[in-house]
Amino acid sequence: MICNYVVEKLKLGWSPEQIAIRLPIDHCGQTISYEAIYKYIYGQVYRGGNGTVKKGCEDLRKYLPRRHVRRQKKGFRKARKLERVILPSIENRPVEVDLRKEIGHWEDDTIVSRQSLARVKSINERVSGVVLLGKMLDGINKESTRVVCERLSAIPSSFRKTLTRDRGFENMRYKEIEASLNISRFFAHSYCSYERGSNENLNGLVRRFFPKKTDFAKVSNEEIQRVEYLLNTRPRKRLGGKTPLEVLLERTGVAIDY
Repeated sequence: MICNYVVEKLKLGWSPEQIAIRLPIDHCGQTISYEAIYKYIYGQVYRGGNGTVKKGCEDLRKYLPRRHVRRQKKGFRKARKLERVILPSIENRPVEVDLRKEIGHWEDDTIVSRQSLARVKSINERVSGVVLLGKMLDGINKESTRVVCERLSAIPSSFRKTLTRDRGFENMRYKEIEASLNISRFFAHSYCSYERGSNENLNGLVRRFFPKKTDFAKVSNEEIQRVEYLLNTRPRKRLGGKTPLEVLLERTGVAIDY
Protein backbone atom coordinates (compact mmCIF):
# COMPACT_ATOMS: atom_id res chain seq x y z
CA MET A 1 0.00 0.00 0.00
CA ILE A 2 2.78 2.42 0.91
CA CYS A 3 4.57 1.64 -2.35
CA ASN A 4 1.49 2.53 -4.39
CA TYR A 5 1.04 5.72 -2.38
CA VAL A 6 4.65 6.76 -2.97
CA VAL A 7 4.48 6.15 -6.71
CA GLU A 8 1.14 7.93 -7.03
CA LYS A 9 2.41 11.05 -5.27
CA LEU A 10 5.72 11.07 -7.13
CA LYS A 11 3.77 11.19 -10.39
CA LEU A 12 1.84 14.18 -9.02
CA GLY A 13 5.14 16.01 -8.65
CA TRP A 14 5.56 15.60 -4.88
CA SER A 15 9.07 15.35 -3.49
CA PRO A 16 10.09 12.37 -1.30
CA GLU A 17 10.12 14.69 1.73
CA GLN A 18 6.57 15.89 1.03
CA ILE A 19 5.40 12.28 0.67
CA ALA A 20 7.05 11.29 3.97
CA ILE A 21 5.43 14.09 5.98
CA ARG A 22 1.99 13.58 4.42
CA LEU A 23 1.71 9.78 4.65
CA PRO A 24 0.86 9.69 8.41
CA ILE A 25 -1.91 12.23 7.79
CA ASP A 26 -3.50 10.32 4.92
CA HIS A 27 -2.91 6.85 6.40
CA CYS A 28 -2.90 6.88 10.19
CA GLY A 29 -0.09 4.83 11.71
CA GLN A 30 1.86 4.47 8.47
CA THR A 31 5.30 6.09 8.24
CA ILE A 32 8.26 6.14 5.89
CA SER A 33 11.42 8.22 5.74
CA TYR A 34 12.29 10.25 2.68
CA GLU A 35 15.66 8.46 2.61
CA ALA A 36 13.77 5.19 2.18
CA ILE A 37 11.82 6.68 -0.71
CA TYR A 38 15.04 7.73 -2.45
CA LYS A 39 16.49 4.29 -1.83
CA TYR A 40 13.42 2.71 -3.39
CA ILE A 41 13.57 4.99 -6.44
CA TYR A 42 17.24 4.34 -7.13
CA GLY A 43 16.81 0.68 -6.31
CA GLN A 44 14.86 0.31 -9.56
CA VAL A 45 18.03 1.17 -11.48
CA TYR A 46 21.38 -0.58 -11.84
CA ARG A 47 24.67 0.94 -10.62
CA GLY A 48 23.16 2.67 -7.63
CA GLY A 49 20.75 4.71 -9.70
CA ASN A 50 23.16 5.64 -12.48
CA GLY A 51 22.62 2.74 -14.84
CA THR A 52 19.76 1.26 -16.84
CA VAL A 53 16.36 0.41 -15.39
CA LYS A 54 16.04 -3.11 -14.03
CA LYS A 55 13.72 -5.52 -15.82
CA GLY A 56 10.13 -5.20 -14.63
CA CYS A 57 10.85 -1.93 -12.81
CA GLU A 58 9.81 1.63 -13.52
CA ASP A 59 12.21 4.55 -13.79
CA LEU A 60 10.89 6.96 -11.16
CA ARG A 61 13.89 9.29 -11.26
CA LYS A 62 12.19 11.51 -13.82
CA TYR A 63 9.60 12.49 -11.21
CA LEU A 64 12.18 13.81 -8.76
CA PRO A 65 12.65 17.58 -8.37
CA ARG A 66 15.75 18.95 -10.03
CA ARG A 67 18.34 19.70 -7.37
CA HIS A 68 21.17 22.21 -7.14
CA VAL A 69 20.09 24.01 -10.29
CA ARG A 70 21.48 27.51 -10.24
CA ARG A 71 18.76 29.94 -11.15
CA GLN A 72 19.87 32.80 -13.28
CA LYS A 73 19.91 36.05 -11.43
CA LYS A 74 16.92 38.14 -12.33
CA GLY A 75 17.75 41.60 -13.37
CA PHE A 76 18.33 43.96 -16.22
CA ARG A 77 14.60 44.53 -16.48
CA LYS A 78 14.92 46.76 -19.51
CA ALA A 79 14.24 50.36 -18.56
CA ARG A 80 16.68 52.22 -16.35
CA LYS A 81 14.42 55.25 -16.27
CA LEU A 82 12.01 53.32 -14.10
CA GLU A 83 14.59 53.39 -11.33
CA ARG A 84 14.04 57.13 -11.02
CA VAL A 85 10.34 56.69 -10.42
CA ILE A 86 9.55 56.85 -6.72
CA LEU A 87 7.77 53.59 -5.95
CA PRO A 88 6.33 52.36 -2.64
CA SER A 89 9.39 50.65 -1.17
CA ILE A 90 9.54 47.34 0.65
CA GLU A 91 11.34 49.28 3.37
CA ASN A 92 7.99 50.83 4.29
CA ARG A 93 6.10 47.55 4.31
CA PRO A 94 4.45 46.65 7.66
CA VAL A 95 6.61 44.49 9.91
CA GLU A 96 3.72 42.01 10.16
CA VAL A 97 4.54 40.84 6.65
CA ASP A 98 7.98 39.58 7.67
CA LEU A 99 6.61 37.84 10.75
CA ARG A 100 4.41 35.55 8.64
CA LYS A 101 1.72 35.45 11.32
CA GLU A 102 -1.36 36.74 9.51
CA ILE A 103 -2.80 35.68 6.19
CA GLY A 104 -3.26 38.30 3.51
CA HIS A 105 0.23 39.25 2.39
CA TRP A 106 0.98 38.33 -1.22
CA GLU A 107 3.89 38.32 -3.67
CA ASP A 108 3.81 38.15 -7.45
CA ASP A 109 6.07 37.78 -10.46
CA THR A 110 5.96 37.06 -14.18
CA ILE A 111 7.26 33.83 -15.72
CA VAL A 112 8.32 34.53 -19.29
CA SER A 113 8.34 32.46 -22.46
CA ARG A 114 11.14 32.88 -24.98
CA GLN A 115 8.93 31.35 -27.66
CA SER A 116 6.20 34.01 -27.61
CA LEU A 117 4.89 37.08 -25.79
CA ALA A 118 2.56 35.00 -23.61
CA ARG A 119 3.53 34.65 -19.94
CA VAL A 120 2.29 33.25 -16.66
CA LYS A 121 1.61 35.46 -13.65
CA SER A 122 2.52 33.73 -10.39
CA ILE A 123 1.03 34.93 -7.11
CA ASN A 124 1.55 33.43 -3.66
CA GLU A 125 0.36 34.07 -0.11
CA ARG A 126 3.24 34.19 2.38
CA VAL A 127 1.70 32.30 5.33
CA SER A 128 -0.48 29.58 3.80
CA GLY A 129 1.60 29.21 0.65
CA VAL A 130 -1.54 29.38 -1.49
CA VAL A 131 -0.73 29.73 -5.18
CA LEU A 132 -2.67 31.67 -7.82
CA LEU A 133 -1.62 31.40 -11.47
CA GLY A 134 -2.95 33.22 -14.52
CA LYS A 135 -2.08 33.41 -18.20
CA MET A 136 -0.94 36.73 -19.63
CA LEU A 137 -1.40 37.16 -23.37
CA ASP A 138 1.62 39.48 -23.52
CA GLY A 139 4.04 41.32 -21.26
CA ILE A 140 2.46 44.78 -21.18
CA ASN A 141 1.51 46.25 -17.84
CA LYS A 142 -2.19 46.38 -18.71
CA GLU A 143 -2.29 42.62 -19.15
CA SER A 144 -0.34 42.03 -15.95
CA THR A 145 -2.78 44.22 -14.04
CA ARG A 146 -5.76 42.39 -15.51
CA VAL A 147 -4.53 38.96 -14.42
CA VAL A 148 -3.57 40.09 -10.90
CA CYS A 149 -6.97 41.71 -10.35
CA GLU A 150 -8.83 38.69 -11.73
CA ARG A 151 -6.97 36.15 -9.62
CA LEU A 152 -6.87 38.08 -6.35
CA SER A 153 -10.52 39.08 -6.64
CA ALA A 154 -11.33 35.45 -5.76
CA ILE A 155 -9.93 36.14 -2.28
CA PRO A 156 -12.09 38.08 0.24
CA SER A 157 -10.90 41.66 0.71
CA SER A 158 -10.08 41.08 4.39
CA PHE A 159 -7.35 38.70 3.28
CA ARG A 160 -5.86 41.04 0.67
CA LYS A 161 -3.59 43.26 2.75
CA THR A 162 -0.33 43.75 0.83
CA LEU A 163 1.26 42.81 -2.49
CA THR A 164 5.05 42.79 -2.92
CA ARG A 165 6.52 42.75 -6.43
CA ASP A 166 9.64 43.55 -8.42
CA ARG A 167 10.28 46.70 -10.45
CA GLY A 168 9.54 45.19 -13.85
CA PHE A 169 7.81 47.40 -16.39
CA GLU A 170 4.76 45.13 -16.36
CA ASN A 171 4.16 46.06 -12.71
CA MET A 172 3.97 49.82 -13.12
CA ARG A 173 0.17 50.13 -13.15
CA TYR A 174 0.13 49.37 -9.45
CA LYS A 175 -2.26 52.21 -8.59
CA GLU A 176 -4.99 50.47 -10.58
CA ILE A 177 -4.47 47.30 -8.56
CA GLU A 178 -4.56 49.29 -5.34
CA ALA A 179 -7.83 50.93 -6.31
CA SER A 180 -9.46 47.76 -7.62
CA LEU A 181 -8.45 45.41 -4.81
CA ASN A 182 -8.00 47.86 -1.93
CA ILE A 183 -4.56 46.39 -1.32
CA SER A 184 -1.29 48.08 -0.35
CA ARG A 185 1.56 47.39 -2.79
CA PHE A 186 5.29 47.50 -2.22
CA PHE A 187 8.30 47.07 -4.48
CA ALA A 188 11.42 45.07 -3.69
CA HIS A 189 14.84 46.56 -4.35
CA SER A 190 16.29 46.05 -7.80
CA TYR A 191 18.11 42.72 -8.30
CA CYS A 192 17.09 41.53 -4.81
CA SER A 193 14.92 38.54 -5.65
CA TYR A 194 15.55 37.12 -2.17
CA GLU A 195 13.19 39.79 -0.84
CA ARG A 196 10.45 37.77 -2.54
CA GLY A 197 11.98 34.41 -1.76
CA SER A 198 8.71 32.49 -1.52
CA ASN A 199 7.71 33.66 -4.98
CA GLU A 200 11.09 32.78 -6.44
CA ASN A 201 10.67 29.28 -5.05
CA LEU A 202 7.17 29.11 -6.55
CA ASN A 203 8.51 30.02 -9.98
CA GLY A 204 10.95 27.14 -9.76
CA LEU A 205 8.09 24.76 -8.97
CA VAL A 206 6.05 26.05 -11.89
CA ARG A 207 9.04 25.55 -14.19
CA ARG A 208 8.99 21.85 -13.36
CA PHE A 209 5.68 21.70 -15.23
CA PHE A 210 6.54 24.33 -17.84
CA PRO A 211 10.29 24.23 -18.69
CA LYS A 212 12.02 27.30 -20.09
CA LYS A 213 11.38 26.29 -23.70
CA THR A 214 7.62 26.18 -23.12
CA ASP A 215 5.55 28.39 -25.41
CA PHE A 216 2.88 29.74 -23.08
CA ALA A 217 0.83 30.81 -26.10
CA LYS A 218 0.17 27.10 -26.63
CA VAL A 219 -0.65 26.40 -22.98
CA SER A 220 -4.35 26.51 -22.12
CA ASN A 221 -5.89 28.18 -19.09
CA GLU A 222 -7.06 24.73 -18.01
CA GLU A 223 -3.48 23.42 -17.98
CA ILE A 224 -2.36 26.38 -15.88
CA GLN A 225 -5.24 25.86 -13.45
CA ARG A 226 -4.31 22.19 -13.14
CA VAL A 227 -0.77 23.13 -12.11
CA GLU A 228 -2.19 25.63 -9.61
CA TYR A 229 -4.36 22.89 -8.12
CA LEU A 230 -1.47 20.42 -7.88
CA LEU A 231 0.72 22.97 -6.08
CA ASN A 232 -2.09 23.94 -3.70
CA THR A 233 -2.78 20.33 -2.74
CA ARG A 234 0.82 19.34 -2.02
CA PRO A 235 1.82 18.95 1.64
CA ARG A 236 4.37 21.45 2.93
CA LYS A 237 6.95 20.72 5.59
CA ARG A 238 6.66 24.19 7.12
CA LEU A 239 2.88 23.66 7.35
CA GLY A 240 3.30 20.45 9.33
CA GLY A 241 2.34 18.28 6.39
CA LYS A 242 -0.81 20.22 5.58
CA THR A 243 -1.53 21.66 2.17
CA PRO A 244 -1.89 25.37 1.37
CA LEU A 245 -5.62 24.92 0.72
CA GLU A 246 -6.08 23.20 4.08
CA VAL A 247 -4.29 25.99 5.94
CA LEU A 248 -6.22 28.69 4.10
CA LEU A 249 -9.53 27.02 4.99
CA GLU A 250 -8.57 26.46 8.63
CA ARG A 251 -7.27 29.98 9.18
CA THR A 252 -9.81 31.97 7.17
CA GLY A 253 -12.75 29.75 6.24
CA VAL A 254 -11.99 30.51 2.59
CA ALA A 255 -12.17 27.61 0.14
CA ILE A 256 -10.86 27.76 -3.42
CA ASP A 257 -12.91 25.51 -5.68
CA TYR A 258 -11.57 23.77 -8.77
